[in-house]
Amino acid sequence: MANPTKTGADAPLLERLNQESAFADEATEAGLIDLANKVAPLIQGRRFHNVVDLLSLAADGVDMADDAMIQKMMSGYEDLVSNAWMLANAARYATNEAARKPVPSRLGLLRAAGDEDVRRGLHFAIQFLAVLGRQMDRGAEVD
Repeated sequence: MANPTKTGADAPLLERLNQESAFADEATEAGLIDLANKVAPLIQGRRFHNVVDLLSLAADGVDMADDAMIQKMMSGYEDLVSNAWMLANAARYATNEAARKPVPSRLGLLRAAGDEDVRRGLHFAIQFLAVLGRQMDRGAEVD
């Protein structure tokens, strides 16, 4: 029995790529050769595996991203943006007030501490600094 000429699905993959696809184009072939030359050191050093692992991780993230996860991430993003906006507005307002009003005396600072909002802000600042100090102290123990 004679060996028929292979065409279509019977032909080896490389032959079909050379005949039926964009790979038959000279510019594509030159681009693939350039790409292969750049990727070769990664493949030879088995570092290309890391790229594939990173792509797998990204694909897994996309697969796991269901509606609930997206909603939770968006809620966190909205909280972050709103808190940043609030801090920026407070800083702008405080800057304008400090520039507009004269610097208070020591007694004036004590009078300002009579305001409940001032005390609330001072309490927050003191608690914030206490947490930072605690973290800095624990960080020094690790070193």
